[in-house]
Amino acid sequence: MQDVMDIEVKPLSSNCGAEILGVDLSKELSKAVIDKIKQAWLDHLVIVIRDQKIDQEQQLRFAAHFGPLGERKKAPDALAARTEGIYQTDKRVLLVSNIKVDGKSVGAFGDGDMWFHIDSGYAEKPYNYTFLYAVELPKTGGNTLFSNMYNAYNALSTEMKQKLAGKKALHIHEYKRSERVDLKEDLSGSPHYFHPVFATHPQTKRKSLFVDRLMTRRIEGLPLAESEAILEQLYEIGERKEFLYEHEWRLGDVVAWDNRCTIHARTWFDPAERRLLRRCAIDGAPIYE
Repeated sequence: MQDVMDIEVKPLSSNCGAEILGVDLSKELSKAVIDKIKQAWLDHLVIVIRDQKIDQEQQLRFAAHFGPLGERKKAPDALAARTEGIYQTDKRVLLVSNIKVDGKSVGAFGDGDMWFHIDSGYAEKPYNYTFLYAVELPKTGGNTLFSNMYNAYNALSTEMKQKLAGKKALHIHEYKRSERVDLKEDLSGSPHYFHPVFATHPQTKRKSLFVDRLMTRRIEGLPLAESEAILEQLYEIGERKEFLYEHEWRLGDVVAWDNRCTIHARTWFDPAERRLLRRCAIDGAPIYE
């Protein structure tokens, strides 16, 4: 097993993100190493481990140190074609890919840019953590942007914090990448849930802004026009450049983040180029203010 003395934590930006050096995820890790990674995660929200050569089971083994492995969220039948891929044979794994074989997608969420979002933020219990491993990459683009939502919360005015204290917002998903869901009276056909606008992290006890442009659709209890105006302000604050870390992918990268205090997005890349990242996640718990 690797010794914790071999591990170095290197911050990647002043906002969030740290590279973990000296780790080989193809090998079993000691509790001391895992504990050091956990602390780095709490401190930096996003962790990057480069130059890894791991198979699916090794990725799942590493992720399982941080909680129970989650399964892919099942889409309603009418939306299932947007999420299912022919190479997604393990319920714990989602392939983020634009690759097709005989006209059929091997994974999901493949092409183009993707707005800021929280993984499974539309569920009662969103994932705690997400892990991505880079298998194939385009020459340029397809970077992942992460925003520190602790900083976003701190940037809100006192008046805004008071106005939104105790409020919940509707998170809804129709498996689109860069388009808001149309509001409608009957939401039964689209996965959705109301979460607090502000979330308290169960470990750090810090508050974060828990909204995102792709899925957060309405603030409960406010007139629609007022909700729209406030949400646009919240989106803008959460996406400010001074809160971001942009990850430029390299083959063999493992990137993992805490969904309770970050949002993330994808930049555009040429759809003629192949991109494949293997994702797994850790089951979460209800969000509390």
